[in-house]
Amino acid sequence: MDRITQSLLDDFVTSEGLESLSPSDAFERFATYCVVSREHPETFNVEDLMIGSGNDTGIDSIATLVNGSLVSSADEIDDLAQTNGYVEASFVFVQAKTTGGFDVGSIGTFCTGVRDFFSVDPVLPRNDSVAAAAELQAEIYTRSARFRRGNPHCRLYYVTTGRWQEDANLRGRAETEIQALRDLGIFEAEEVELIPVDAGRLQALYRETQHRVTSEFQFPDRTVLPEMDGVTEAHLGVLPASEYLKLITDDAEQLRRSLFYDNVRDFQDFNVVNEQMRRTLESAGRGAFALLNNGVTIVTRRLNTTGNKFVMEDYQVVNGCQTSHVLYREREHLTPDVHVPLKIIATVDDELTNAVIRATNSQTPIGPEDLQALSDFQKKLEAYFDTFDGRHKLFYERRSKQYDGVPGVEKVRVITRAQQIRAFASMFLDEPHRAGRYFSTLLKEIGNRIFADTHPLEAYYASAYAQYRLEFMLRNGQLESRYRPARHHILMAVRHGVLGDDVPSFQSNEFKRQCSALIDMLHDDAACANAFLVATNVIDQVVEDGRLDRDTVRTQTFADAVSTEAARVARMDPNPFHGMNAFIGRPT
Repeated sequence: MDRITQSLLDDFVTSEGLESLSPSDAFERFATYCVVSREHPETFNVEDLMIGSGNDTGIDSIATLVNGSLVSSADEIDDLAQTNGYVEASFVFVQAKTTGGFDVGSIGTFCTGVRDFFSVDPVLPRNDSVAAAAELQAEIYTRSARFRRGNPHCRLYYVTTGRWQEDANLRGRAETEIQALRDLGIFEAEEVELIPVDAGRLQALYRETQHRVTSEFQFPDRTVLPEMDGVTEAHLGVLPASEYLKLITDDAEQLRRSLFYDNVRDFQDFNVVNEQMRRTLESAGRGAFALLNNGVTIVTRRLNTTGNKFVMEDYQVVNGCQTSHVLYREREHLTPDVHVPLKIIATVDDELTNAVIRATNSQTPIGPEDLQALSDFQKKLEAYFDTFDGRHKLFYERRSKQYDGVPGVEKVRVITRAQQIRAFASMFLDEPHRAGRYFSTLLKEIGNRIFADTHPLEAYYASAYAQYRLEFMLRNGQLESRYRPARHHILMAVRHGVLGDDVPSFQSNEFKRQCSALIDMLHDDAACANAFLVATNVIDQVVEDGRLDRDTVRTQTFADAVSTEAARVARMDPNPFHGMNAFIGRPT
C-alpha cells in the first residue's frame, strides 16, 4: 500500500475508532465508506453494511438503497413505498483487496457472487448477513409494480491499492460479467456497472467525504441585490440549465442528494407540476422554461466572485428541489436556450436562512415535521452538545455535513438528526422496534413526543452519548457483534435498569435531574461498561432460541419482553448495574 493511501486509511481508522481491527478488515471498511458515500451522501454506520465473515459469496459489503435511504428491513421498504408512493432502488456491492493490482479471477468470483445473490435458487453458501440482504432484494422485487422510475440500479465496486491501467483482459472480463448481470433482465441495463477503484480514485473519493461541496461556475446574466442585514451579498439572474447542473452533480454526473437536505420537500416524482416541467423541456418551446418556472434559491455560507466567475462553498438548494430533479432527469433535452431563474444568497445567519426556507417554500403546505431543522429546539440542542468537551464531546449535526472538513472532529462523535431521533425513541419512548423499522413514522412525532420545546436537552444528549458508547463497545469487541441487531433495545434496557419503569413526566424537574444523573453514569467508564453488559444479559434472557437477528428484534412483542426483563432484573437486585443507583440517588 502506498504512503498516501495508508495515511488516509489511518485517518479513517482514527476518525471511526477502528484501531482494534486488522489491517485487511479496516481497509474493507475504508473502501466501503468511500464508495457508498458516493452513492449515499448522508451519514451512515459502515458496520451495518459489512457482510464478509465466511460464506460471503465473495462480497465484502452490500448497501441497499430505497428512495435515497439505506434500508435494513422489509418494513422500512414498505414504509418508504407507502410514504412516497413509489420504489426506486439501488444495490451497491463492494469487494476490497489490499493487494497492489487487479486480478481477473477475483473479479470473476466477485461478479459470480453478485449474480448468485439475485438468483431465485442460489447455489453458493450464505452467511446470515448475506441471507438478510438477499431477503431485502427479494422484498424490493415483490413491489415491482411501483418501479415508476425504472428497474433497480446495480453497481459493483472492485477496490484495490494498485493502479487500473485498462488492461484488455481485465476490461474484457468485466464487460462479460456486466453483460451477464444485464441479461438477468431485472435492472436498468445502462445502470449496471462494474467500477474499478484504484489507489488514486480511492484517495479522491475519501477526500470528497472530508470537504464541503464547492462549485465554480459562470453567472453573467445577473443583477446584484441591494445590501441587507445579515447578507454578505446576493444575486438574482438566469443561468444556463447545463451550467446549473454542474452545481448539483458530482464529477461522475450523479445528483448530489445532500444539497437538498434542508429543502423541506423531497422530489415528488412526476406529479402534475413536475410532469408539466418535463413536457416543456421535451417540447420545441423549451426555451421558455425560465418564464414558466419559479426558479431555484441557493443559500451559501461562502461565496467568492471574480467578474462572472462564482465559487460557492458549503451551500444548499433551499428551494427548487423539484426543478433540480426534473432538470437532472431530463438533461438530455437541455439545449443552450434553456435557462433557470437563480437566486444566490451568501449568509452565515441561520435565522435568515430559516426565514428564506419558510418563505420560498410557502407555495405548498408543509407539515411541522418537515420544518424540524429550522426550530429553536434544534439550535439549543446543538449549543448544549457544545458545552461538553474532551472525551465527552459530541457534535450535533443540525445541518447536513456541517462538520465535514472541520479539523479535530471525529466522525464517530457526530450525531445526525436521524441518529438522535432513533436513540431518543429507543431509550425514552420504549420504541426501539420503530427506530429500526418505521423510522419515517417517528418523524411524525416531531414537535410532540420528539424535539418538543418542553423536553430537557439532557435527555437527548444522554441518549446520544449512550448510543456513541454502545457503538464504541461493539466496534472494539467489548461487546460481541451479534448484539448489533438489538442495539436499540440495549439502549432501552439500560434506561429501564437505571431509571426504572416509572419515568417522571418529561416536563418535570425530576426527569431533568435523572437525565443529568444518567449522563454522569455514562461518563463513568466502569459503570457505563457494566450497564451495557447487564443490558446484553437481558437480551440473552429474552431471546428464546439464542438466535438474535432482524426478524427477532423487529416486533413490539420483543421490545415489551426486553423492557419487562430489564425492570425485573432491576427489582431483583438493589444494585444491578454496578453502582449506578449511586448516580441516580436511590438507596443501595
